[in-house]
Amino acid sequence: MALVTPLSAEHDLETKALAEFFNETLGFCPNSVLTMQRRPVISKAFINLNKAVMANEGRVTSALKRMIAWVSSNATGCRYCQAHAIRAAERYGAEQEQLDNIWEYRTHAAFSDAERAALDFSLAASQVPNAVNAEIKERLYQHWDEGEIVEMLGVISLFGYLNRWNDSMGTSIEEGAVESGEKYLGKHGYEVGKHDGSEY
Repeated sequence: MALVTPLSAEHDLETKALAEFFNETLGFCPNSVLTMQRRPVISKAFINLNKAVMANEGRVTSALKRMIAWVSSNATGCRYCQAHAIRAAERYGAEQEQLDNIWEYRTHAAFSDAERAALDFSLAASQVPNAVNAEIKERLYQHWDEGEIVEMLGVISLFGYLNRWNDSMGTSIEEGAVESGEKYLGKHGYEVGKHDGSEY
């Protein structure tokens, strides 16, 4: 059971309208948003930030943004966000070979050097203490412009918030996200952990 119980999607109609964004992204409104709406100013601000961060202004694709989110969530250990990120990557057209081999992005042929630089940036930026250094910067600048780097760090930072929200909250994971987690991450021992809806 989550630390705080999610409310009905009908609780705050402004949040409900904004949350239609997640029907495209995930196919459902996440329980994290249904919990945030206990303070609607938070749920609405979060959804608007999410939409801004996930907008594509350069060459960072929607699929790559979700893989960046997965690497960040994997680094912090949030099982809820790992499943959501891999599901969204699939829905936004990530290559099957990338989805099947996301754990091996550093060495697998399905990933380009530009994607590896972005995903290594995500890993380094998500660690505590932070591991972004001159080598990470040099590799980023070989492939991406400054606006694109800002987009990537927007995703990493958004998921820093989500990883802490969902792991601390013990947010119950939705059925569709469980399916995606098991499909793409199960061979590496993925489990929903505290997000299974049992007692916290």
